[in-house]
Amino acid sequence: MKKMKKTPLALAALFALMGSASVYAAAEPSGKDPLVSAMEHYQKELNKAERAAGYIGPRAYIPQEVKVADGVYTVVGSMIWHNPTNYGLNNNLSFIEFADGVLVYNAGANPALAKAFHDVIKKYTKKPVKWVVVENHQGHAHLGASYWYDMGVRNFYSQKRAHEDFANHWDEIKGRWSKAVGYELTAPAYDISDKFTTFEDKLEIDVGGGEKVTLIYNGPGHTPGATIMYVPSRNVIFPGDLAYNSRMLALFNYTNTLEWVKTFERFMQITPEGTIIVPGHGGVTDMATVKRDTYDYLKWLQAQVQKVIDNGGTEVDAENIDQSQFKHREVFEQTHRGNARHIYRELKGLPVGGIVD
Repeated sequence: MKKMKKTPLALAALFALMGSASVYAAAEPSGKDPLVSAMEHYQKELNKAERAAGYIGPRAYIPQEVKVADGVYTVVGSMIWHNPTNYGLNNNLSFIEFADGVLVYNAGANPALAKAFHDVIKKYTKKPVKWVVVENHQGHAHLGASYWYDMGVRNFYSQKRAHEDFANHWDEIKGRWSKAVGYELTAPAYDISDKFTTFEDKLEIDVGGGEKVTLIYNGPGHTPGATIMYVPSRNVIFPGDLAYNSRMLALFNYTNTLEWVKTFERFMQITPEGTIIVPGHGGVTDMATVKRDTYDYLKWLQAQVQKVIDNGGTEVDAENIDQSQFKHREVFEQTHRGNARHIYRELKGLPVGGIVD
């Protein structure tokens, strides 16, 4: 029989494992198999080493980053649902280089995505990532946070309600995203919700060099809790999923469209004219575009559904409202009937039900 050639690394690991087994053999009066104990010890040490070095495992590939302003970049995620082909990246990930370090807006849907995004950041600066802000409780905003913690980040921020939602439902959210995107990608993520600083309405972060970042909660909408991030020194605002560009809106069981339009109105009021908008979904744009694709669509559909109700129509009648003027938008077929049904139930004061994300 041909002998198997062992590399120096494999031999070192084997000898370490054998050594561990001998140690455990002397220290396991319970009768537990010493080899099993040694393997558990080895896996634990391997996990620690991987976390210290950065995520090691499946590699995620992400789209080309887009320059937004000086020192400000975003990666525009896929405009369809999160799935294995896009590694869960169907929102936007952004970073800003400041005097004292780098700030990341949205942690990514899993450690693999977070690492791929980190590699993008390293192309532009050697400064460490020092701050991570997540926009809401959805998996693509926070499931990659543990990667950044392993990389030394200690400043994490979330709006209080959003934080409660992802902290209280961590296992459930991770389970759904693992099923949708892939267990191998999502498995290394672990809960660091206890490391977050939360705020209720407003929080300022001093990022050095005389610059400050303002985190704002304007009210519920697409999600009950959400963080708008405004960077006046760069003339950029990040409204998260409060604002969409081009892609069709998706209404979930926790979405409140009646509040969403009010929150959007406050967003327009606080945003200076000419500010660059980096929406939650879609490319970098301006206020007129996200107003058209988000606020105007919601107001239009609410009015159309109200007509159905006034005429004694049913939920099915609402679903059949002609929305063909929006059929060019991504995920139109998957969402437009559900959007009308959702708003019908809101206006009737009924439980909205619907999809969970």
